Amino acid sequence: MALAKDANNQDDQQDKLLELPRALSVRQLADALNVTPIDVIKELMRRGIMANINQVIDYDVASAVASELGFETRPQPISSQAVSVISEIKRQQKAIGEAASLKTRPPVVTIMGHVDHGKTRLLDAIRKANVMDSEAGGITQHIGAYQVKINDQKITFLDTPGHEAFTAMRARGARVTDITVLVVAADDGVMPQTLEAIDHARAAGVPIIVAVNKIDKVGANPDYVKQQLADSDLLCEEWGGDTICVHTSAIEGKGVPELLENILLVAEMEDLKADVTLLARGVVIEARLDKSRGPLATVLVHDGCLRLDDNIAAGVTWGRVRAMFDNAGRRMRKANPSTPVAVLGLHGIPEVGDTVAAFNTEQEARSFAQHRARETDKDSQTVSLSNLYDQIKEGEVQELGIVLKVDVQGSLDPIRSSLEKLSTEKVRVNIIRAGAGNVTESDVMLAMASKGLVIAFNTGISAGAQKLADSEKIDIRLYRIIYELIEDVEKALKGMLAPEVVEVVEGLCEVRAVFPSGKRNKVAGVYVTEGTVTRDAQARVKRDEKVIAQTAVISLKRFKDDVRSVSAGYECGIDLKDFNDLQTGDVIELFRKQKVK
Repeated sequence: MALAKDANNQDDQQDKLLELPRALSVRQLADALNVTPIDVIKELMRRGIMANINQVIDYDVASAVASELGFETRPQPISSQAVSVISEIKRQQKAIGEAASLKTRPPVVTIMGHVDHGKTRLLDAIRKANVMDSEAGGITQHIGAYQVKINDQKITFLDTPGHEAFTAMRARGARVTDITVLVVAADDGVMPQTLEAIDHARAAGVPIIVAVNKIDKVGANPDYVKQQLADSDLLCEEWGGDTICVHTSAIEGKGVPELLENILLVAEMEDLKADVTLLARGVVIEARLDKSRGPLATVLVHDGCLRLDDNIAAGVTWGRVRAMFDNAGRRMRKANPSTPVAVLGLHGIPEVGDTVAAFNTEQEARSFAQHRARETDKDSQTVSLSNLYDQIKEGEVQELGIVLKVDVQGSLDPIRSSLEKLSTEKVRVNIIRAGAGNVTESDVMLAMASKGLVIAFNTGISAGAQKLADSEKIDIRLYRIIYELIEDVEKALKGMLAPEVVEVVEGLCEVRAVFPSGKRNKVAGVYVTEGTVTRDAQARVKRDEKVIAQTAVISLKRFKDDVRSVSAGYECGIDLKDFNDLQTGDVIELFRKQKVK
């Protein structure tokens, strides 16, 4: 019995003996210890270390935390890569130690959700209850953001029109938001735009707080909303998850103080800091041409302090700060981190999401803006299966973001799991959105913001999505066979993908009438709406935006004459190979395939 007990104790000790790397993140340590990141953060705080979930800690600190939680550890054998990582950590820790001017900054919050779920009313309720004191006679002007104060602490709210603007800023490389508040109506539940907002917030890597709004309405069912959120992998705290959910009524003002307190709690966990002694760095959140005053840009300062008369560059334009205003229209002489401010003095109108930087001289600001102009094309290079391996080799890609759209829900899980298994040491395959239905503009925007691509299986692409993808050079891959889809992604990751075969759309035509031709054949009388219809071109037949057939043009006639091509604005007769189920109103898309490297 004693021997058995000793053996069991030895097994228990062996189970709790962990081999930890010389450096790892808080999240990785929590996973290794099988505890929540909050437990690890609490232990670090007891040791005077303020760390967020993604912060990297060294082995000694990780070992001390593991010991408090009942684990024995030993270091993993060190590699040359680990040596460089440790050196970088020590460099960062030294820099942090020297930066005595690091101060806590207010959190920047974006409110998102489905239309009519109360985002605007909730913002109004927050503004009305907690808006900063304003001087009498101040002229209120909309600058896209404002600050509120609670318990002597500030919170900055971005008053954006929704996740479209949020994503547009991310697409230009700007991380403007620290926390996302997801508004869901208690009487309506989770809707398509709610799910899109969740996808965009997750892709941005920011914490989500849920405001279950309209709890005052008849038919409100907060528990049903929480169940729907759980189905979308967003589990509320009271259900055992880590997502904060607050019940609110924007009309009655209920829950607003609690929402603000929870925002400050999450901000404290994120440990948001900035150095006010540096030259300002920020991002453009709105820009327009004021008829009387010239280019007016709303800048959200990230780091440093923006001052009157500073020389600044914003994207590809530059200038000197001639005047600054807050959201109440009051003039300002300086703007600290997380402060939104309207700026006058730029030579041109920057784009939303452009980086703003202050410099000592006008020449430095102009040079930076000119350099950004030259680098714009390079920065905007998107990831495609064709260039994926080259970007992996150059170290530009560590994660392949994929928006996956399929025809039916049943195809989703097998394709998703197969793609995720293709992850390698150099690059991780991350499905940033997966759903059934046609590829939409929102899908392309998410791929654009995440520097990813879109894969569509057995489904179509909306006209708006295709147009946006073409203009932004987003790779959309269409597949009909699952193994070809998986094989292509695997080959792209290994640099073995064959030259890409792309489709060049030549023309569109609409079926106006259908005529019999012979015993079985039918000929379509069509009107060419765009481009040119050419004999022998590939043809895709669409009905109600869905592809119902893919074939080829075998005959083309004008009146009774055979012709080689027909341009837009003319009618003609088309005979399609092995397809006779044409109906009036069908759209025929004509294209050719060509290989590109």
